[in-house]
Amino acid sequence: MSMSDAPGAHDDLIRNVAGTARDRVRGETGDDLELESAIAQNVRSLRLRYDLSVTELAERIGISKAMLSKIENAQTSCSLHTLQRLATGLDVPVTALIRGADAEREASFTKAGSGPTITRNGTKQGHSYELLGALRGEHKRLECLMVTLSEDSEVYPMFQHPGTEFLHMVEGVMDYGHGRSVYRMAPGDSLTLDGEGAHGPVQLIELPIRFLSVVAFPDGI
Repeated sequence: MSMSDAPGAHDDLIRNVAGTARDRVRGETGDDLELESAIAQNVRSLRLRYDLSVTELAERIGISKAMLSKIENAQTSCSLHTLQRLATGLDVPVTALIRGADAEREASFTKAGSGPTITRNGTKQGHSYELLGALRGEHKRLECLMVTLSEDSEVYPMFQHPGTEFLHMVEGVMDYGHGRSVYRMAPGDSLTLDGEGAHGPVQLIELPIRFLSVVAFPDGI
């Protein structure tokens, strides 16, 4: 499917499977978008719970189908008057439509060069691991490392762990194995792999080598 054929390709909302994004006017904060997203999710959830179509709910509360669609896709700010009409039409208090907007969202920021060096299985082989950030979200734990391989890295350990790992080459060239496959990785190359499969560098071609490793661990890890 081409971009021009994608749903919403002709509106001002950028869509992908991870969420939504849109242009904002100068001075608008992220809180505004979070409020719109909370209203969108709550309205859609309640409408589906009552088995109402977009057309049926729009007619019930007296707004256009297009406007309701924009509200459900976080494309527009909802006025207090419209919010009250939505609450009345869905038979819930107004507070039910903004639930979740005030939830704390964590972030991890690391200044260049300030990430702590941590120990991993490859440390004794001369591999250096700089922790760039770690976050424990609602469903998974995320760990971001800058890995450096030098002349001291003479033995190449193989790793296995739960979750998914993303590698992005920054400097140098190496052959990286995963299961029965070997990938020649140069700056700009990326590899996403299932961590349960044995993986690790199998040959260092051009030193020094630096690559970003991002591991998303599943629940309970």
